[in-house]
Amino acid sequence: MKFKIHEHNNKTKRKMSKKLISTLAVFLGIMAYSQVTVGLRANALFNTSSASWDNFKGTINGEKENTGFNAGLAFKIGSPVGGWFVMPEIYYTSIKNEATAATVTEGNVNIEAKSNRIDVPVMIGHNFLLGKLAAFAGPVASYNLTTDNTFANFKENATKEFTVGYQFGAQATLSKFVINARFEGAFSKDTRKFISNVSGEEIRYDNRPSMFILGIGYNFK
Repeated sequence: MKFKIHEHNNKTKRKMSKKLISTLAVFLGIMAYSQVTVGLRANALFNTSSASWDNFKGTINGEKENTGFNAGLAFKIGSPVGGWFVMPEIYYTSIKNEATAATVTEGNVNIEAKSNRIDVPVMIGHNFLLGKLAAFAGPVASYNLTTDNTFANFKENATKEFTVGYQFGAQATLSKFVINARFEGAFSKDTRKFISNVSGEEIRYDNRPSMFILGIGYNFK
């Protein structure tokens, strides 16, 4: 009986191994016929959102929406036919908004709503003019790395670490150099509170982030 059970287990393992090898072979076959390009990317971020700052006991002035940057890698996986491609990317991104709050107990306090984050866009696109031009669109997932900061005695309380947005844009390729332009929007809001440890005074930040992205790149392959 034990021998039969052992033999049955071996047959099951062999079947699973064959399925795994078959799946891997299909994947490697697709990759072999696909055109895979890996490149570096660097972008300037221009804030197009309208942030809202509210100070319930004082006033807000000197609001400033800053530019930012990101840098990372792009992997363009082309289809063997039809000119379609998938382009997963990964970036380190830094951008911030800032304002000066005229507080009741501490005078003017400069406060920043800063986002240092990891962005992972996954674009689906189509090539034109033999790949020299391309248009794309897709979702982008972001994980915020920024810890809660303190400004004077105001402690930041950022509620969301993970957000999902969208991008669409186009790029031009000349030899191995790439120029791209895209727009990014968010499905959810970035909401934060800055609360004084001394008086309990509260400043609230509310924004639905959006930005215009303009950048350059270099493809290794």
